[in-house]
Amino acid sequence: MNEIGGVPLFFLEFGDIVTYFSPFTLTLFLLALVFTVFVVVSRPERQIDIAFGADAFFAKEISLPELRFRRFMAIACGLACMGAMVTGDVFDFTLFVSLVGICNVGIVAAVRTYHVRDAAYQYGLVALAGTVPLFSAAAMVAATTGTLSMLELASPAAPPVPLIARALLVLGVMGEGMAPFYAAKAEMFRAPGAPYVIMCSLSSLLIFLRVTEVVLLL
Repeated sequence: MNEIGGVPLFFLEFGDIVTYFSPFTLTLFLLALVFTVFVVVSRPERQIDIAFGADAFFAKEISLPELRFRRFMAIACGLACMGAMVTGDVFDFTLFVSLVGICNVGIVAAVRTYHVRDAAYQYGLVALAGTVPLFSAAAMVAATTGTLSMLELASPAAPPVPLIARALLVLGVMGEGMAPFYAAKAEMFRAPGAPYVIMCSLSSLLIFLRVTEVVLLL
């Protein structure tokens, strides 16, 4: 196997479905795990708005139903992110990335503010469009190589993965992983409710680190 992320520490194979830990993937997995635990035990922030021209400020309260839903979506996002970090199967990777995108949109869409929901809706369309190149890449890898196992694809004797498949995989992750498209929608990461909103940025970072390894591995 091509040891881009370091010498593999653990393998668990079920046919083409492979889970493995390397120093790189283990580090990303632990980061996602630790932050998911923080999400479980922490309470959301109370965002403060300052009224300019007057000596006043307003605290934005988060209702209990909204808190429960956003916490659930943040935990689901963390679990999906952990799965994407350790999977050695290209199709499972695309599934986990797609789930991360759904959860991120759900975290922001739960905010009861019009402009925030509008931004979440618009980004939801981007994430929906991102599924096309994402799953097309997995299908192209399976059609051209006959396998989806990263372990087999990383061996020197494996058939070459088409460059277009790698490009589509990166494009799909860009749509589902929220960056760089969501940078144009400041409401996506300025919405009240940290640490749940921070999960969007963290999962985006981890997914992009992982897809870099996957593309180099193929």
